Amino acid sequence: MQHLLRNKINFIIALVLCTPTIGFGQLRELVNLPEHDEKRIHFGINLGMNRAHFSFTHHPSFLGQDSVQVIESLNSTGLNLAWLVDLRLSNHFNIRTTPVNLTFTEKAFEYNLPYPDVPGGEDSVTQKKVQSISLTLPIQLKFSSDRINNFKVYMMGGVKAEYDLASNAGARKAENLIKLNRLDYGVEAGVGFHFYFPMFVLTPELKIGWGLGNLHSRDKNLKFSSTIDKINSRIISFSLTVE
Repeated sequence: MQHLLRNKINFIIALVLCTPTIGFGQLRELVNLPEHDEKRIHFGINLGMNRAHFSFTHHPSFLGQDSVQVIESLNSTGLNLAWLVDLRLSNHFNIRTTPVNLTFTEKAFEYNLPYPDVPGGEDSVTQKKVQSISLTLPIQLKFSSDRINNFKVYMMGGVKAEYDLASNAGARKAENLIKLNRLDYGVEAGVGFHFYFPMFVLTPELKIGWGLGNLHSRDKNLKFSSTIDKINSRIISFSLTVE
């Protein structure tokens, strides 16, 4: 009986002594792609959605006319598609860019008209939509935390330049349009999270962008354009990147 009891005690002691080793072995197995962050350059595919609108100011002539009572900028939903290039500078700092970055948006202005041109298709509340397909080139500085198992958080900020492929600034028949310039520039900032899987890294990111350039190509002879002075772009996007 004592012999059996002694064997049970020895088995329990051996199990307790082996438990830390098993635990550390499991922790090591939880770390996916352990050398991923040591690579000099990373590439990824980015797909996301955005909400965009215009920030604008009224032209001084707005107060002296009676064709437009109220102007509002409406939010709209669009898509982002980009190819990401990430250059490692140190353990915590990276520089990123997207040499191929397409942003699809549809912004709109809403006008309250006291005397709408009904035969011309106007109503007392009339919307003027502006569709945009932009090529964007950002330069971003990224600061990352230490990696905890298969998770890491980061913040980023930078500058960007945009070229609108669908700009209508050169349109000849623009009576019912708001003319916008092709080129824009601005700043952006965001936060993201790296999730490390055995075969890839998945990165959700939330980013806000502020356009600094005046997009408006104002025409004083056009009703929907003459009442607006400066127009700046605003966008917030959520995206997923696979590296």
